[in-house]
Amino acid sequence: MRVLRLITRLNIGGPSIQAITLSERLTPRGFTTRLVHGSLGEGEGDMRYLLSQAASSPGAEHLPSLRRELSPANDYAAFMKVSAILRDFRPHIVHTHMAKAGAIGRAAAAMYNRSAAPGERARVVHTYHGHVLEGYFSAAKTALFVGIERVLARSTDRIIAISPAIRDELLQHHRIGRPEQYRVVPLGFDLSALTAIDDRARAAARESLGIAPSAHVVSTVGRLTAIKQHHLFLETARLVSNQDPAALFLIAGDGELRAELEQTARDFGLADRVRFLGWRRDLATIYGASDVFLLTSRNEGTPVALIESLAAGVPGVSTDVGGVRDVITADASNAVGFVAPYDDAAGLAAAVTKLLSDPQLRRATGDRGRTSVAARYGIDRLVDDIDALYRELIG
Repeated sequence: MRVLRLITRLNIGGPSIQAITLSERLTPRGFTTRLVHGSLGEGEGDMRYLLSQAASSPGAEHLPSLRRELSPANDYAAFMKVSAILRDFRPHIVHTHMAKAGAIGRAAAAMYNRSAAPGERARVVHTYHGHVLEGYFSAAKTALFVGIERVLARSTDRIIAISPAIRDELLQHHRIGRPEQYRVVPLGFDLSALTAIDDRARAAARESLGIAPSAHVVSTVGRLTAIKQHHLFLETARLVSNQDPAALFLIAGDGELRAELEQTARDFGLADRVRFLGWRRDLATIYGASDVFLLTSRNEGTPVALIESLAAGVPGVSTDVGGVRDVITADASNAVGFVAPYDDAAGLAAAVTKLLSDPQLRRATGDRGRTSVAARYGIDRLVDDIDALYRELIG
């Protein structure tokens, strides 16, 4: 069974991990995957190294003209190349990930299916790992993109949303697709290295980063871009620092806003309290050294870094946006972290300070988080779900 998997780019994040992992782990189940990926943007971290680490390496092809930014010339070239790949590979399934790959891949698949012989039509699947329909573009551009997504949905056999919240936003707010087209398939990861972190590993992680055992460490992981709102992280850090002289803040990631954020940290008097670490592959070290994970995004699909931190036993504090509530559940009696309204630095700081000041609460919350995400976001569950979906479509 042949699967053409198309992703805009293999930058650091959940979509890249999922695309590579599915391509690898479906091979022993009888699927032959051709993974086509586009070009990274400036300053983005690179996850292509995962291709060489895969036990059963998927056939991967770099398509330079496939890029995140709008470019009529590149977009047309990518469309023609994907069309040629379709004719050559003749997939049973075309599965697209991320907005640009979803647009070009589904348009090319629709054209391919119009000329395919009877019985050779490809089934088309698109995964919304989140969406760019809120908080990214002007109202006019957003309306245009919503219109395009509605048209593309007509030729899509199954639409995967990685959380109920994303499905409901797309269906009810943006009116994209029909209810029967949707499947909710939560993300899945190999979390074994994170769930194995213990007190000895935490001590070693702090030593490797030069962090004192007595420090109260608050971390975040993600691209330094506007949607992640690291300015809010720094404002929260300023408020926490006023209450906790032992607080130290780690920012793992890079991007176009780094210089601006470093200046903001200096303006807030936090130059010696905030460490900008750049892109790191050893995220287990970052989580292992942390006491609390803080996410300050304006919009999230399913927050991968939050899942990872919880798997490492680090309680999370986050803005209450997108799919965050699917990870940090609203059950206060079984809390794995805390949420605050978007842009509420005081609320975020109060939650962080509460965890930092109470080691027993911090440990209990982290332990519940580890148990919760290991059960809900494991890799085997994800592979089983996608395997079943493909076989349902192929019949």
